[in-house]
Amino acid sequence: MSPPSKLPAGKKKISKAERQRLLQEEEERRQKEEEEARLKFEKEELERLETQRVEKEKWRQLEQKDRERRNEELEELSLLESCFPEAEKLKRETRALAQWKHYTQCDGSPDPLVAQEMNTFISLWEEEKNETFEQVIEKSKLVLSLIKKLKLILLETPPCDLENRIIAQHQGSILRLQELLSLKMDVATELLLREASTLVDVDSGNMEKIIQDENVSLFVWANIKKNPRYRSVKFSETQIGFEIPRVLATSNVALRLLYTRYDHVTPLRLTPATEEDYEPMVVEPVKKEEPIEKATTEEKTVIEEKASIQEVEPEPKQEREFSLVQEEETNLEVLEEIEVKRTSDHEDENSETNKYELEMRLLSEAVSAAQLHLVENIVDIPYAFEKFQVDLCHFSTLGGVYHLDILELPPQYKPVKGWVLVEIRQEGLQRFTYPPETTDEPDPENAFPPIEVTLEVHKDVIFFEDPKVIRWDTEGKRWKTDGISCVYYDRENRLLTFNLDTLGPVALIQDAHINMPYQSWELCPLDVNRVVLTVTTLFIELQIHIKENLCMLASVKLKGQEHQCHLEGRWMTPVPFILALKEAGLNIFPALYSHFYVVVNNKVPLVEVKAYRQIALLSSAFVFRWSKWNMACNSTNVVIKVKEYQAEGAENRPWSLLMFSGDRAQILRIREDSDVFSEALKDNTEFHSTLYHMVKDFASPRAMERVRSSDSLFIDSVCHMLLSIRVLSYS
Repeated sequence: MSPPSKLPAGKKKISKAERQRLLQEEEERRQKEEEEARLKFEKEELERLETQRVEKEKWRQLEQKDRERRNEELEELSLLESCFPEAEKLKRETRALAQWKHYTQCDGSPDPLVAQEMNTFISLWEEEKNETFEQVIEKSKLVLSLIKKLKLILLETPPCDLENRIIAQHQGSILRLQELLSLKMDVATELLLREASTLVDVDSGNMEKIIQDENVSLFVWANIKKNPRYRSVKFSETQIGFEIPRVLATSNVALRLLYTRYDHVTPLRLTPATEEDYEPMVVEPVKKEEPIEKATTEEKTVIEEKASIQEVEPEPKQEREFSLVQEEETNLEVLEEIEVKRTSDHEDENSETNKYELEMRLLSEAVSAAQLHLVENIVDIPYAFEKFQVDLCHFSTLGGVYHLDILELPPQYKPVKGWVLVEIRQEGLQRFTYPPETTDEPDPENAFPPIEVTLEVHKDVIFFEDPKVIRWDTEGKRWKTDGISCVYYDRENRLLTFNLDTLGPVALIQDAHINMPYQSWELCPLDVNRVVLTVTTLFIELQIHIKENLCMLASVKLKGQEHQCHLEGRWMTPVPFILALKEAGLNIFPALYSHFYVVVNNKVPLVEVKAYRQIALLSSAFVFRWSKWNMACNSTNVVIKVKEYQAEGAENRPWSLLMFSGDRAQILRIREDSDVFSEALKDNTEFHSTLYHMVKDFASPRAMERVRSSDSLFIDSVCHMLLSIRVLSYS
């Protein structure tokens, strides 16, 4: 049996009573901690409930205060927003004045608004025969100007002012001008090719001709020598040309490259279908109010006229008394007439006032409807696309159209005994079918290989990726991508080389939404009635200056580097400016269907319109900027950063985060660098029914004075650019 183990030195054995006491103390301590935790929780819960009660009471008071002043704020905003119908009224007057100036100039050009003048112009030009290509190009300047004016009329005129009859009339004129211009160029090309044998090049023995203009470039090569070894066609002093197969090198053909800066091939798509919902509005012109002095003068004139009638020779006393009574009655009649005239004048003034108010109210409704239409999104994609068909909602043509043709060489001029004889064919200029529809060749792919084409991309068009080549399907009347191979783009020299199965019109396309969504944006004042709008995308940074009714591209940064653009420094009205940017490849203007191709946080259209209108109102004195929380909030709210602009120390002023729902504006408690989004109201602030009154709470009197003195056309232009770029939905 082993001896009992000894306890370590310094430690005593704990008795049962001691152990019981320790356990009891531990239990008491646990109960005490639980009680303290319970009391703490109850206290915190009471504090939380009290805080909630205080917050609810504070919120209730704020809502009550907002309800009490809501009507007053909306009335004040309505007065400020009267600048939009005023601006539209000024633009109407400008359009009417431009039409009058055109009438008084008598320069021989037709008025595009008058159908009779357009029909006469087209008919007279149709009757002109044997025009050279140089003459057609010169005439095309006027034709292109008329087409541009008609397109601008359709785009700038509010939908309510455009009847369906007028729309059809203008679109019909555009199509007739386009078709006639194309026909005239074909006829002029035929005239040029008839004398090809007299224009041969000494070295090659073939005819080559280049005619260039700012809008049109013609490159023609006629195969006079028919040398089977001459299969590389390069136009002198250019890299433009063709690599043709042997069958063409030995055929009686001509090659034509007609490059047009404009696109008259793509079908017109100027006015949306929803315009049929608008009814035309006719407003009578407002008469000027007559000054009060005029009425007073008329009173004196009437009294003097009446008094002069009563002037007679001195009469006996009885007759004088009778005359006095008669004169008094006459004076009473005069006073009654004056009173009636005053009443009538007052009614006229009221009538004129009512007419003006009616005109402005109708204009306001028309402008609001047009602005709302700019931010609408269609529900379904409007087209069902076939295989190889180009989706023109997704892509846009850039840089014009390259008309590539193989033409049958017409009969040449023949000098005979001092005369020049030529055979005139009634069918006119004929296309050479390549490859032929039917062939007896055992291997037609080798006998009729694709034609290699080298084109030069216009220097004024920006492609952010290598351009895609498309061809026009004449039968289906659509752009397609098949029949094109071996595409290579030399970006440095802007040369595009590709193979075509058959020649025809080709164009270059780019993703219309390549610069969407935007990475950021900012609207900053520069001076009184002048701001700069900066939009930053993945590829570019655009700075747009806006003043009065004009816009200007101030600078373009391409991937962080300054890029010289031909549009810089040119002031234009908003609609032509937008068209010019699109044509240059700088498309930052979403369309009705863009939300199908860009991942965005589409805002409710009415909220978006209200926000843009009020930002435009405040743009003379405040800086607005993109906020990352705009994407985090739902579609019924927009979030922006704002601060008052000051020339000195503007960078040091803190930003405020504003959230706006269309009916309520508030400053958020969170900051731009916060981790989580919250709609909590910033301490010691209130909410208002409008952005204008929310900003007014922390603005200086000087800033609000600048806002109230802003020009109506300037505000309208800023609003139009914001509506067109849609920075709140596409960034």
